[in-house]
Amino acid sequence: MTKQTARVAGEEVGIQCTDEAVMKAFLARPSDDQSHPAIIVIHEAWGLNDQIRSVAERYAEEGFVALAPHLFVRNSDLLTEKNIESAMKLMWSVPPEKRNDPTTIQGVMAKATDVQRKVYELFFQGREAMETAMVDDLLSCVRFLREHPRVRGDRLGATGFCMGGGLTYQLATLYPLRAAVPFYGANPKPLEAVAKIQGAVLGIYAGNDGRINAEVPALVEQMLKHQKDFTLKVYPGTEHAFFNDTRPVYDRSAAEDSWQRAVAFFRQHLD
Repeated sequence: MTKQTARVAGEEVGIQCTDEAVMKAFLARPSDDQSHPAIIVIHEAWGLNDQIRSVAERYAEEGFVALAPHLFVRNSDLLTEKNIESAMKLMWSVPPEKRNDPTTIQGVMAKATDVQRKVYELFFQGREAMETAMVDDLLSCVRFLREHPRVRGDRLGATGFCMGGGLTYQLATLYPLRAAVPFYGANPKPLEAVAKIQGAVLGIYAGNDGRINAEVPALVEQMLKHQKDFTLKVYPGTEHAFFNDTRPVYDRSAAEDSWQRAVAFFRQHLD
């Protein structure tokens, strides 16, 4: 699929991964013949969908090349947005304090459908291994962009949301991005890897996001310890995923303000 307007060209592309898998991605760029800085746009737990494609297009309208990969390449038939949401609703039915209790989870899984059970096993129990593979695939995205004729290969950044926010932090510890803007993302693992971050980081958080925000003090401590260029912005009264305008927790004011901050941050560090 190719999409083009007067200002933006968008197309579906394939990215070669290190294990020979070919990962689907959406590439949006200014429709001119110039080379531009590039941003990797990393999706939430829902995968590459129209909302993430629209974010990539918005960055292209601002003068960046934006690449949004579909990181569920090896399990794309199972890990659809519908299947993931069904499994998550099942998990959200369990009180937070019992989500790590084996007996409680066993009881929930006994009532789950086959698809819900498979998604849980892969997406929750196997999350660490899956995220390791996704980070490696993001490094393949870096290689793709560095070789693209319309990209200034020395001007790369990344942004991501929720799961993608955590992966943005992780990628920044492995590749010298010039700028990273993680939205409500989990801390990099191990946390000491913060020492390897070379570029500037703008961390954006929701005020009412206890699970993620509980990690922030330790992250700030490491950023200060290693004297990193780190800016933190919290939006009081907002919920996790407030940027996503297709979700009930969308907060227009916070989304618009954080967008302007992100664009200005990338312009400052990538241009």
